[in-house]
Amino acid sequence: MKVLVTGAGGFIGAHLLGLLRSQGAIGGRAIDSLVALDHRLDSMAGVITLEGDLACRDIQRRIAQLAPDVCFHLAAVPGGAAEADPLLSRRINLDATLDLFQTLADAAPRGRAPVVVYASTIAVYGSPLPDPVTPATPLRPPMVYGAHKLACEILLTDFTRRGLLDGRSLRLPGIVARPRAPSGLVSAFMSDLMHALAAGEPFTCPVSADATAWWMSARRCVQNLAHAASMDPGNAERAWPLPVLRLSISQVVHTLSRIHAVHGERLVRYSPQRSVEAVFGRYPVLDDRVSRALGLRDDGTPEALVRRALDLGYRDQAAPEPAWA
Repeated sequence: MKVLVTGAGGFIGAHLLGLLRSQGAIGGRAIDSLVALDHRLDSMAGVITLEGDLACRDIQRRIAQLAPDVCFHLAAVPGGAAEADPLLSRRINLDATLDLFQTLADAAPRGRAPVVVYASTIAVYGSPLPDPVTPATPLRPPMVYGAHKLACEILLTDFTRRGLLDGRSLRLPGIVARPRAPSGLVSAFMSDLMHALAAGEPFTCPVSADATAWWMSARRCVQNLAHAASMDPGNAERAWPLPVLRLSISQVVHTLSRIHAVHGERLVRYSPQRSVEAVFGRYPVLDDRVSRALGLRDDGTPEALVRRALDLGYRDQAAPEPAWA
């Protein structure tokens, strides 16, 4: 089986490559060729690297020559950067993505629709959100990023309806913990909070202590992406939110404090920004029963979330009590 990962040099892409390399298979089928695509990539044992712009015709031609059986499409201009440059977002998040879908469909042997796992976003839902969010919730993305992602969800479903692709769109929540570097994502503060408290450093939070968000570790996220490639969605809808932990900032701070033995309540200063809190701090209950029935999973507990996100292992013993407790 030939597998392509676009955006393989990114935060989630790198985690997914690591998982696929270690598993060596998807749904019991061996991976014969694992191809990573991004602007710049380090050489990796067992991985064929393809460097370039997804919108480039030569890259699309090389993808056609590969004719992958499974494509994980993660490449995207992130939310904040997309809002700042809508034309760039259109070029990559919309036009190049649709070209990729067509390339994959055209290159496939007759009667064998390639599986496409598309990394969409919870930004398709809009703001403010009803409580709860259900499969019937109207999709009203408040930003260019979400609008382009929703358009691609719809068109991937149409490719699937026509038997050209086997599409599966997953709406990713806030994925943690991203490296402490500019990412173009407004939600990056969720990861920055984790890194700061893990290091015992002060942190200024752009949302309030009782702000709620949907959380998932990168490790759990890529496990879900890999599972989505082999699960049987039947005749159901082809776009699903990932199951999430709905946690307030204060719950995450408490968990981090306990695990790292720091006084997070003293280290965190709250300076809510109205625009950030409105979009990233008021997530309601998510009805994700359909996703769970398909075998998709959340992190289980706040402690498991933190430990996976910060690569602290899966120790079962209790974390040490903070020195100030």
